[in-house]
Amino acid sequence: MARRAVEAAGLLTPPVTDATLFDFDFRPLQRAAAQTPLTDGPMLAVLEDETGSGKTEAALILAQRMMRAGKGQGLYFALPTMATADAMFARVAEVLLRLYAGPPSLVLAHGRATLDARFRDIAQARALNPDEPGPTEWLLDNRRRALLADVGVGTIDQALLAILRVRHAPLRQFGLSRKILIVDEVHEMGDPYMGRLLEALLHAHAALGGSAILLSATLPLRLRQKLVEAFETGARREPPRTTGSRAYPAMTVPHVDAPAVIARPSPRGPVAVRRLPALDAAFDSLVEAAGKGAACVLIRNAVDEALAARDALAARGAAVDLLHARFALRDRKRHEAGILARYGKARDPRPGRILVATQVVEASLDLDFDVMVSDLAPMASLIQRAGRLWRHMDHRPRTERPVPQPVLQVIAPDPAQAEGADWARVELGQGAFVYGIADLWRTARVLFEVGEIAAPEGLRDLVERAEDQALALPEALEAAAIELEGRRLAERAQAGHNVIAWEQGYRCGASGADDDVYPTRLGRPQLTLVLARREGGTLVPWTGGAWAVENCQLSEVQASKARLEKLALPDQEAPEIAEIRATLPGWLAATRVFCPVGENGAIAPGLAYDSERGLILGRTDA
Repeated sequence: MARRAVEAAGLLTPPVTDATLFDFDFRPLQRAAAQTPLTDGPMLAVLEDETGSGKTEAALILAQRMMRAGKGQGLYFALPTMATADAMFARVAEVLLRLYAGPPSLVLAHGRATLDARFRDIAQARALNPDEPGPTEWLLDNRRRALLADVGVGTIDQALLAILRVRHAPLRQFGLSRKILIVDEVHEMGDPYMGRLLEALLHAHAALGGSAILLSATLPLRLRQKLVEAFETGARREPPRTTGSRAYPAMTVPHVDAPAVIARPSPRGPVAVRRLPALDAAFDSLVEAAGKGAACVLIRNAVDEALAARDALAARGAAVDLLHARFALRDRKRHEAGILARYGKARDPRPGRILVATQVVEASLDLDFDVMVSDLAPMASLIQRAGRLWRHMDHRPRTERPVPQPVLQVIAPDPAQAEGADWARVELGQGAFVYGIADLWRTARVLFEVGEIAAPEGLRDLVERAEDQALALPEALEAAAIELEGRRLAERAQAGHNVIAWEQGYRCGASGADDDVYPTRLGRPQLTLVLARREGGTLVPWTGGAWAVENCQLSEVQASKARLEKLALPDQEAPEIAEIRATLPGWLAATRVFCPVGENGAIAPGLAYDSERGLILGRTDA
């Protein structure tokens, strides 16, 4: 009976097979994953290659070998965002019946997992047929149990909670300890706070006997060294003095001579880089290219700047799409589906349109553009963005493109004329303050000097040169850079305070705090609005239907808490809103601001919402 209960809960892991997971010919990194010697005890592997090179498949190949060697019974794929986790979930789910001899338990682990259509379908199929991989009812009953499933795909936050001073951390630690921890897009977690937490996670995972695989296209050597040292120290081994050469692509396994990964020439060739000194020049370039039938994208660092650019391009007669983070979730999913249909790899011919977007297009969507214009951003971000330029040459070769070569056009001031901390504000607007001024200047200096992004062979040099602190800043930027460095040191110190002190063990009287006291990431505080509209004189969620948790989540939109709190937001004690809040779970009602949207889009003075443009701050109508 006990065995049946454990099996019904999804805790009886089926054996791992030795079946070939993929039918295609392996790429160099995948061959290295299939051949590299396995270490004794906890094992760490760092896989580095360009975007679209098959790192995910390489990680699964290596994870299968690790599990068959007894280094874990399952795996957890950790990604930087919910959108990237959703995309990865579908890919991982496809190979599970080859990976396991029976149906494993499978979960999508983040706060909006039940809104993902693929996850809902898999959960329903498992409920109807236990021979299908998917989540059991017991695992679905409590989000904290997600890491107990055989296979999990989710945000890095779910794993980081295992090493923070929060409730239920030991449960998460136990769940992870049985798994191969695969962390994708590691470069996205390199800020001082998250980077320190990731070090603590790898240290603890190794100490508990776990193994890990890290994936990145643009991982700085400095960060790679820190992560390797953290893992090896946790495994009670002497860390290597250096984690290897500057070779790229590369597989790094501490204390092992991993097979060399041979770089394959990119079929698109190098991406030329051209600086655009003003936004008008970008508009001219995009409108001209779209007129030739090109699929174009303009990537801006800030939502307000993206909205303004969308309006300016539309005024010039261009066909424009828009994507950013300030859409209600239902609307964002609709826009993403349309954008995939217009700019995805299967679209032929190209639509002769322009997508205006923010950083949301860097990772989660598989898009292929003929022409790209981007705000200046840190080197790693620009390389990620350029990975969406002439991406699928097998589907659309050079001869079928309406422009002669891939060119990354970067809106940026001249790095030789940096005269103050607001050096880039004229060109980038508020987008100049999204990233550190030193990062922007060093990227501009290096990238415009080199003049191209040659993938994969040139990526390591670009990333390392932009990271080089020996590249002296102009005197006019030094004060701002010193202030930023002080904030970064403070953030790293805060992370060190927030992680569990393993050497102290479990202490009498100690208790965990809520997740918001010890966060998994820092940043500008956000306020979550739940949009509502009138239907027959009654307020309903923006997405329609009853006031249920799922409909609330589909109607949510987030924006800067500091900006929103300056506005006269709707009274949450008003009878209509109070009645809605009383019907919802306390955790949701207490952490959301419910906002009726008028027929003209107005929410409050200075705040409006439009399904096609998103949340608009600074206006009273849409």
